[in-house]
Amino acid sequence: MNQAVLVIGAGIAGIQTSIDLAQMGFPVYLVERTPAIGGRMAQLDKTFPTNDCAICILAPKMIECAGHKNVHLLTYSEVVGVEGQAGDFRVKVLKKPRYVEASRCTGCGDCASECPVEVPSEFNVGLGTRKAVYIPFPQAVPNTFTVDKQGIPPCRARCPALVDAQGYVALISQGKFDLARDLVRRRNPFVSVCGRVCHHPCESACNRGQFDEPISICTLKRTAADLALPDAPQPAPSPERTRREKVAIVGGGPAGLTAASDLAGLGYGVTLFEALPVLGGMLVTGIPAYRLPREALQKDLDYILNSGFEVRLNTAIGREVSLDGLMKEYDAVFLAVGAHRSGKMYIPGEDLQGVLPGVDFLRKMNLGMGTRLGGKVMVIGGGNVAIDAARSALRLGAEKVSILYRRSRAEMPANEWEIEDAEEEGILIQYLVTPTKVLGRDGHIVGLECVRMELGEPDASGRRRPVPITGSEFIVEADTVIMAVGQTPDLSFLAESEIEVTRAGTIVVDPRTLQTSRPGVFAGGDTASGPATVIEAVAAGKRAALSIHEYLSEEHIPFDRRAGEPVVEFNQLGARRGWVRDHRRRMPKLPVEERIKSFAEVELGLSAQEAIEEAKRCLDCGLCSECRECERVCKAKAINHDQAQEIVDLQVGAIVVATGFDPYDVSALKEYGFGKIPNVITGLQYERLISASGPTSGDLRRPSDGQHPHAVAFIQCVGSRDVNYNPYCSSVCCMFATKEAILANEHYPGLKSYVFYTDLRAGGKRFQEYITRAREEYQVTYIRGRPGAIGENAETGNPIVRYEDTTARRLQEMEVGLVVLCQALVPRHDQREAAKLLGIELDEYGFVRTPARLSRPVDTSVPGIFTCGYCASPQDIPDSVAQASGAAARVAELLSNQ
Repeated sequence: MNQAVLVIGAGIAGIQTSIDLAQMGFPVYLVERTPAIGGRMAQLDKTFPTNDCAICILAPKMIECAGHKNVHLLTYSEVVGVEGQAGDFRVKVLKKPRYVEASRCTGCGDCASECPVEVPSEFNVGLGTRKAVYIPFPQAVPNTFTVDKQGIPPCRARCPALVDAQGYVALISQGKFDLARDLVRRRNPFVSVCGRVCHHPCESACNRGQFDEPISICTLKRTAADLALPDAPQPAPSPERTRREKVAIVGGGPAGLTAASDLAGLGYGVTLFEALPVLGGMLVTGIPAYRLPREALQKDLDYILNSGFEVRLNTAIGREVSLDGLMKEYDAVFLAVGAHRSGKMYIPGEDLQGVLPGVDFLRKMNLGMGTRLGGKVMVIGGGNVAIDAARSALRLGAEKVSILYRRSRAEMPANEWEIEDAEEEGILIQYLVTPTKVLGRDGHIVGLECVRMELGEPDASGRRRPVPITGSEFIVEADTVIMAVGQTPDLSFLAESEIEVTRAGTIVVDPRTLQTSRPGVFAGGDTASGPATVIEAVAAGKRAALSIHEYLSEEHIPFDRRAGEPVVEFNQLGARRGWVRDHRRRMPKLPVEERIKSFAEVELGLSAQEAIEEAKRCLDCGLCSECRECERVCKAKAINHDQAQEIVDLQVGAIVVATGFDPYDVSALKEYGFGKIPNVITGLQYERLISASGPTSGDLRRPSDGQHPHAVAFIQCVGSRDVNYNPYCSSVCCMFATKEAILANEHYPGLKSYVFYTDLRAGGKRFQEYITRAREEYQVTYIRGRPGAIGENAETGNPIVRYEDTTARRLQEMEVGLVVLCQALVPRHDQREAAKLLGIELDEYGFVRTPARLSRPVDTSVPGIFTCGYCASPQDIPDSVAQASGAAARVAELLSNQ
């Protein structure tokens, strides 16, 4: 017979049971799902009929319970498994991560003061706010902070590199641009670059888009980079390293540079080989300066290069170095050579003078190698290279620039905003057209023979296949044609190596590790995926660095430390509503007439104030944004964002269920206007308004305008004693309403209080005397009748109570300053799941069934499992405490007799 006891639920009933058992010498495990013990009683201002301070009664019990040597608190925990029988229960408890080391936390509150995320406070029933890192209430036990993470924000989940977008957006909302930039750099060193050219899949996933418009996440990233203070001058990077292994990176684009920086940070000796005379890959050779100014790129390059790795420019693999040579000198190789070879259409005349491959054209232009164009330029293709080529040609002096694309606008792979900019600048895009022949004279292009297309069935890409329309051929004049019809990696350096290549001309890699068919050789970015985006290349570089580290050290570091956590969906944010529709801040741009004259940056950036306003539109989907401000300011170093959940195995002889209650959701009762009429609130909200620790410090003010109400109406039995909802009596409403009416008058003598009741059930000690005092000393008026509806005076915001006075037998109206709904109390929302886990029976209303209610009122249907408090039946605090002691006595009887 195991002498330990498990108590589930740390409200007043669970606390009293634990104290009684602990004093009898039994080891007690008190499991509470929230971060602190105290339950609903901690939310009350006073208790009836003595009007004693609720927390003054509760706090000593919480302290005694937590401080007793026989009580083991397991807060922020849930029971997830129960097996066995009386005397020998085996229990599994899930201990959720607080992300705060309890042994270090001093409760100082520095973390909360810096946290940028505010959400409605559950403890104040939505009338106040709390931070994402919080203590539930001032007297909480334990007085330890908890970081509230409620899933993965969709913006982070959709980002290939898993950048904490909600985090840097939260920091920007506080004007902390330096910290926002540094947070981005944790996952993506290309802050300035991606703030300008990222295709921002995060924005398409943004939950705000289902309310009005998505957050301008990409623009905010750029703002963080632009408005942050410049990085302090850094000394030349040191070649010192902590690991003996050396790694070769082939390719100085975003994938190669990211991998080099991360591997150097892990302590490896890294050498990066780049065929071009400059670093950046397609960032510098493929993206025009009007989209990505070279000074913005250089800021990111300077930061990356300071991580301490060697760079060898003008060193091409297959020319100055070979793969076999690298494998002999280095312990691992990462191939990130990009996709710099232009695709061809394989049509007659493609080799005529004046026909330029798109990637080659952009490279020569961006490297200042000179490019001659004719007056009429035709660009073939529909991707970003085609758009960049067309807009660049216009800036280089072309008289007329057109784009021919073989599918419709809907299938065009270029970014929509780039297409719109091209059209604004006067570039004509002809859809459903493809060239069939390049026409020339004297070896130079003079035009194109084209055919019109129609869309057929979808092809392998999922887009509808273009089909030529017979007899639709036509000719267009052209002086220059730029073929932007795809690109592939140049893998000629592989020669007879053992590395497997796909039919599409990319390297075959393991999808998780990016390792090729040759051990020790890894590949990523466009080299493995084909032409993709900058952020996808960054993600590949990070994944490659971790895989190479795992290969060399046999130490696994997960690419996504939060893998497996659910992504927060829009419909899960309902409880946090109250948002106001607000437009998305638009990026200011150079006027069109100025744009086309030079390669000056088109997008001008947001101001600091615009960025802050835009960032404040964030819905804080994941609650904690992982901005790391709490970590930065915590002097005790108690914050640990990598803390993981833990399973605790317990063996106990008995179990006590004291899971308490939930207030009934009165928003379902449309006739009372809760949630629509601001000055209609619940009884628990009223308790927080009149509490000294509440959102108004005990000053009773209306939610709508902050004014003191001239009169308050209390409506009993809202959601209970009603065959449509809960036919049972909630037991506490009558005295609850009387207490609150008395307190209203104590706060503001002369304030009128009206209590609408069905009948007054005052069965407890001194309860009837309490009601008499309310009538005679506090001028509380009791009206026998249940209101049928509540309206609102549009001018004053006053609620209008429409009711039948059953004594006078007539319909009446009453205008008051505030309506308080004394809502039904129901078993906790997860009580059925808990009962199933424990194997105990519930009654028709969801309360724990006690088969021998008269003789053994705390026994459940399972021997060895007992119950007490509101989860067993509707009851007030004194009854819960008495029943808790009864449950402790039954446990002692069981464990002592065997």
